[in-house]
Amino acid sequence: MNRTVLVCCGTGCIANGSLEVAEALRRAISETKTHAIVETVIKQTGCNGFCENGPIVRIMPDDISYYKVKPKNARDIVNSIGEKPVEQLLYKNDEGTPVLSQMENPFYMSQHKTVLRNIGEIDPGNLSDYLARGGYSALKKALFMTPDAIIREVESSGLRGRGGAGFPTGRKWRTAAGFEALPKYVICNGDEGDPGAFMDRSILEGDPHSVLEGIIICALSIGALEGFLYIRDEYVLARKYVQKAIHDAESAGILGGSIMGSGKRLNLSVVRGGGAFICGESTALMASIEGRVGEPRAKYARSAQRGLWNQPTVLNNVETFANIPIIINNSGENFTKIGAENSKGTKVFALVGKVRRSGLVEVPMGVSLRYLVNNIGGGVIDGRPLKAVQIGGPSGGCIPEAMLDLPVDFDSLTNYGAMMGSGGMIVMDDRSCMVEVARYYVNFLAEESCGKCTPCREGLRQMLAILTDICEGRGKEGDLELLEEISRALIGASLCALGKSAPNPVMTGIRYFRDEYIAHIMEKHCPAGVCAALTAFEIDASVCVGCTNCKRACPTGAVTGEVKSAHNINQAACVACGACREVCRFGAVRAIKRRFAV
Repeated sequence: MNRTVLVCCGTGCIANGSLEVAEALRRAISETKTHAIVETVIKQTGCNGFCENGPIVRIMPDDISYYKVKPKNARDIVNSIGEKPVEQLLYKNDEGTPVLSQMENPFYMSQHKTVLRNIGEIDPGNLSDYLARGGYSALKKALFMTPDAIIREVESSGLRGRGGAGFPTGRKWRTAAGFEALPKYVICNGDEGDPGAFMDRSILEGDPHSVLEGIIICALSIGALEGFLYIRDEYVLARKYVQKAIHDAESAGILGGSIMGSGKRLNLSVVRGGGAFICGESTALMASIEGRVGEPRAKYARSAQRGLWNQPTVLNNVETFANIPIIINNSGENFTKIGAENSKGTKVFALVGKVRRSGLVEVPMGVSLRYLVNNIGGGVIDGRPLKAVQIGGPSGGCIPEAMLDLPVDFDSLTNYGAMMGSGGMIVMDDRSCMVEVARYYVNFLAEESCGKCTPCREGLRQMLAILTDICEGRGKEGDLELLEEISRALIGASLCALGKSAPNPVMTGIRYFRDEYIAHIMEKHCPAGVCAALTAFEIDASVCVGCTNCKRACPTGAVTGEVKSAHNINQAACVACGACREVCRFGAVRAIKRRFAV
């Protein structure tokens, strides 16, 4: 039996040495006799999703997965092919039992992969791999459909844009198709800028042809002859694979002057984004493509009518386009069988933060936050209490533990002050300060605001100043009311979605964690022990075993004590960084109120 060795070479695994692992496996195969009996092929794939356990190696068709693989493990893996698996490299489930298949791994078994269907299974730089899994069959089918029939199929699917706004995709395409002005354009938004988000990057790195196929089908439906993929400059690997995918598709006659010999044409180009968060906004992105400063404009006319160079334009994000081949192949009606009432299909999330199993996940729309955090994520690290889940990136909201059964869909999240966003999801435990979280995101947005409109430019600066005062012990009565007033002004008067959604972390923080804000303002105390100006740390001598972990972690030498003796913290030297608490395995280090707050 022939075997294929799949080595995850997404950005995360490459950072952990997966390229060296792939090379070591190639050497091991060439140096052993195994290859004389079993033809073994090494494939470098896109992200497997379980990034914290990379590099990941899979043996197919045996479906054996190895985790945290090092180059030194290569020979053992090769020698095990067709024999007993290398047990120490297998993942252990919650009961401590080693599991062979990914589908026995609790991180994967609770997912429903459609958009991520090929990622981790194919070489993203090999067109033949994509074709072997049915790639471009949807395009071939679409070439025999009328533009109206294509749009009706997308409309019937109920697909909503996965970039954050959740606008009905079919309606957008229908609007653009209805205008006769030429030329028309199609744009893929790959300018993913949310902290902690890597969904679109992983799709572009792992399955670029699925995105191209969706773009081409869109172009056929609206009559566009030119398209652009706007990809962040930092996404070097994604740009590399997309450029190669375009080249290979053109060489194969799938793209370019005559799409699959149909006489219909489409030219695609990659545009490198400069790293400005504001360029994730549609009109700012188009201004950037045109060579102008990336600033949003007032949307008196939608982009579907007057977009790129004032021509009809459809702009969707990476994940949205990756859904299109599935819809065309399997029908829009079948697509509606998965998901919630007004949020059909699946959604890809980056599940990160204080969760035991973090990474890239895909689930049906409408599953609960609890399902994501507990079933897939395995709960909070070290069994600490879950405090909140921040969803939707910098403009998203913080959902408290009491609302963990909230379904994850566009409408439910909006009703509770949060938003789907592009799909970033950060899990926080009881050591996360919700005031500091809000301050962090407002600071990020204040720096990324283009400054074109006064409400956003000045409002964010004022919100940041107030939140900084609260975190540093200068908060005062009336601050919460002032934050709420500024938030309403931002929502009502900002030019684009950056300003309109910026108050979400603050508003949900005040709404669900008001006591924590009041403790900062009235008591000059940070209950989470995060805000250094309001926090001190002490060691409980009755619990401390003298392991010296805290002493070695302290950057200022404030912790003193001998091995196997209770330690102490010199408050005069302590900068309240919390490093001692993070490394203490016995709960001896405790956060207390600083006696002399600023």
